[in-house]
Amino acid sequence: MRVHVVDPSAYTPAYDHALCAALAREGVEVELFTSRFVHASAPAPDGYARRELFYRAALGAPSSRLRRATKLAEHVPDMLRYRAAAASAELVHFQWLALPQLDAALLPRRRPLVLTAHDVLAREPSARQRAAQRRLYRRMDAVIVHSEHGRRRLVEELGLPPASVHTIPHGAFEHLVSAPSGPLPPELDDNGAPVVLCFGLIRPYKGVDVLVEAWQGISGAQLWIVGRPRYDIAALRARAGATVRWVTRYVSDGELAACFRRADVVVLPYREIEQSGVLATALAFASPLVLSDVGGFGEVAAAGAARLVAPGDPHALRAALTGLLADPAERDRLAAAARALANGKWSWQRVAERTKALYASLLSCTA
Repeated sequence: MRVHVVDPSAYTPAYDHALCAALAREGVEVELFTSRFVHASAPAPDGYARRELFYRAALGAPSSRLRRATKLAEHVPDMLRYRAAAASAELVHFQWLALPQLDAALLPRRRPLVLTAHDVLAREPSARQRAAQRRLYRRMDAVIVHSEHGRRRLVEELGLPPASVHTIPHGAFEHLVSAPSGPLPPELDDNGAPVVLCFGLIRPYKGVDVLVEAWQGISGAQLWIVGRPRYDIAALRARAGATVRWVTRYVSDGELAACFRRADVVVLPYREIEQSGVLATALAFASPLVLSDVGGFGEVAAAGAARLVAPGDPHALRAALTGLLADPAERDRLAAAARALANGKWSWQRVAERTKALYASLLSCTA
């Protein structure tokens, strides 16, 4: 079985690596087609090949207007170049297609196509964007989502055929746990008090402002907010108290591991989401979790691995954090449930087995 996994912009290199390595362990011949990851070194291939075919002439700093413009200029030629390269694959599995208005017309032909819908539907889309996303999804032979909540949205809101939408969990990032742990980021002044960790890119929908408000009045603990901002957070930082520490840059895998190992609680106060790589990381580290009740997060809580709070409610969030910080037995229970998920339903072996079975079913239909 020869499969191409395609992530043109290298949006999720950790996910790409974990999936490709797990599929290779299941006997799939895998080649990853992507672009250079500009923030750090991508994980070394483990049993699969990696080709950096996309955006090789892109200029400018990460997330800059220049870089976006030069990538856009390369996009159609690179997608056509990949379409030719796809002749060597029996099946193509896309991870991201960022321009559905264009990409539906640029896909490879005469072989099964799979897309993982990491973001199930665009946030606040126009009617034209929603129609383009529907056309793109309908070009696929199968769409993978990471939660039953996401599956219902695609079936009910976009009208996709139920048989074409498949729920396969995200996969816990176990390779980050086995990697050597580095020192904590130097920006973190660890005074030995309990730590609540909020990790990942800082975007408005992730509710960091709600968390900062909820933290008012919590004493005897530290809040670590670690991630690159994607909007101006100066006012947010000004409101935060002295027990809030910030790391507003990309951190290495070693620093990431040190943060998660030190954290007593991991919090994801999102206003909206379907599923999250940060959640997959926290499960791998068996972190006690406090999650907003959005998207597929409730499915993790239903397995006993998280406490849920209403999104956008700082009072409920403060109560959950305060209660969990004061209850080590409950933290231990949540950690055990997280570990069970990471070793079971969310393990990459299970994910790869189910993904390979989906590939086989699609290939049998074309034989």
